Amino acid sequence: MSILPTHLSGKGPVSYSSRKARQRILLLAVFMCFLLFCFGALSFLPESSEKEQVKATKTPNSPDAVGEVLAKPNFVQAQADANQENAVTAKEKATSLSRSTPKSETVDMDSLNQNSPEYRKLFIKKMAQHAWKGYEEFAWGENELKPLSERGHSASVFGTTHMGATIVDSLDTLYLMGMMDEFDRAKKWVLANLNFDQDAYVSTFEMTIRFVGGLLSTYALTKDEGLKEKALEIADRLLPAFESRSGIPYSLVHLRNGQRKNWNWAPQKASILAEAGTVQLEMAYLTELTGKSVYHDKAHAARSALFKPARPDGLYYNYISPENGNWGKRHVSLGALGDSFYEYLLKAWIQTSKQDEEARLKFDEVVEAIGKQLVGKNENDPDHLVYVREMMNGRPVAKMDHLACFAGGMFALGSLGAPADKKDIYMQLGKDITNTCHESYSRSASKLGPESFYFNDQIAKGTSARQRYYIQRPEVIESYFYLWRLTKDLKYREWGWQAAQAIELHCRVEHGYSGIKDVDALPVKHDDVQQSFLLAETFKYLYLLFSDDDVLPLDQWVFNTEAHPLPVLKGVPTGS
Repeated sequence: MSILPTHLSGKGPVSYSSRKARQRILLLAVFMCFLLFCFGALSFLPESSEKEQVKATKTPNSPDAVGEVLAKPNFVQAQADANQENAVTAKEKATSLSRSTPKSETVDMDSLNQNSPEYRKLFIKKMAQHAWKGYEEFAWGENELKPLSERGHSASVFGTTHMGATIVDSLDTLYLMGMMDEFDRAKKWVLANLNFDQDAYVSTFEMTIRFVGGLLSTYALTKDEGLKEKALEIADRLLPAFESRSGIPYSLVHLRNGQRKNWNWAPQKASILAEAGTVQLEMAYLTELTGKSVYHDKAHAARSALFKPARPDGLYYNYISPENGNWGKRHVSLGALGDSFYEYLLKAWIQTSKQDEEARLKFDEVVEAIGKQLVGKNENDPDHLVYVREMMNGRPVAKMDHLACFAGGMFALGSLGAPADKKDIYMQLGKDITNTCHESYSRSASKLGPESFYFNDQIAKGTSARQRYYIQRPEVIESYFYLWRLTKDLKYREWGWQAAQAIELHCRVEHGYSGIKDVDALPVKHDDVQQSFLLAETFKYLYLLFSDDDVLPLDQWVFNTEAHPLPVLKGVPTGS
């Protein structure tokens, strides 16, 4: 179809008495012909599908394009400059992207099908941008944001410090999403302002998974040496926590003087199972990077100490003495206090290219015990929901925490490498637990899950206001992510999208996202806290749920319990 105006369709020029007028007309005609030539050329461009149009708008360093790079933990510095680009092989080009920074995606969301993964991924990115903007404007350098009060917030795990926990926790998310302006400002703050010389006690566990993990993850993605040095600095300040008779770390360590202690609320001032057993991935990677065995040795000794005391029922208890290495209160849970210990048994095996055989053996042993003693099915519910109960002094408690919902993904991931007669059992248990956790969302008025829920008179429901709050936790969406990657069942993407829409509807406020006080009370009441793990975990897992599998493939990256990806190593690090 021609796009030429009808008055320039080939008719000759009109004769005028004035030569000057003819010259003006001639110049105008030449100019118009030039414009029409340009527009005409455009009309002959081939049409493309929506998918091709989207692909064409992505820059080479966008998060999708960089997925191929992120699949490779051992990055290679590009050797050729722009003038030598044609001499670089295709493989070298792909690898060289790891040293360049992802650019923001330029896809017009209005042009996309709203049911497409591309649209949903970009929607999640916009949610992250909104959360980050509020933090950057009102709480920059503080640990977290109070979006309604428009000021900073700090949980007890950070002590009295102001160390920008949200900045450190969000670094790899910003990078993966291609939020490069935000990433550059965040990295600049970390390198110039992050100060660990603080007169304060902090959580050994939280500082390891959020700060050491966040810094190491971003180093693995960018190879920025400054980030590695920051990770080493905080790790060295955490090492005194491991100075106990048993090797089990204390829960709290003073950053300046190295004194350590346990939580006042812990029975007999015991250490916590999840805290002692959730430092191994980060410390192993530090040993791999530095050649110093002290990091891996301390973490491995802590894990070994957890294996020593007798376990007549095959289960691990949530409290253990750091001095004599004996169990404390007989409380078993895959939720609070226990959760990530089990996760790190499996992931230590994955991280070491499946060479940490002890970790895999202990994982399979405890899954067997969990299946026999903690897995239950509610026969009073028409859906016969399967759940993982708690155990208190040998008595079962029909309760799950939101925190325990990570187990769906863990069991499914554990099916890879499980004994041949257990593979299907592991996978089915992962599917069943994930389905139950999805029900805890779908059965609430807000379609967001409660902090804990029961399987008695009310099924998969919080029974009191103290159990029905929602603080932006990631565990349910984390399991959706793993189940999607491992099964390709589209329902997991749909469930994740439903959760994202509920967060957007009920948690979004003018300057960020707030938790809510009761998932069954509408309209919701906000708690005025934007957690650092909203960006570190919840939004990251949602974004990855709608991303291609070559972005952080599971055979080459392992996520720590704060969703910070660390590269799979060639084996168990040794050091010297």
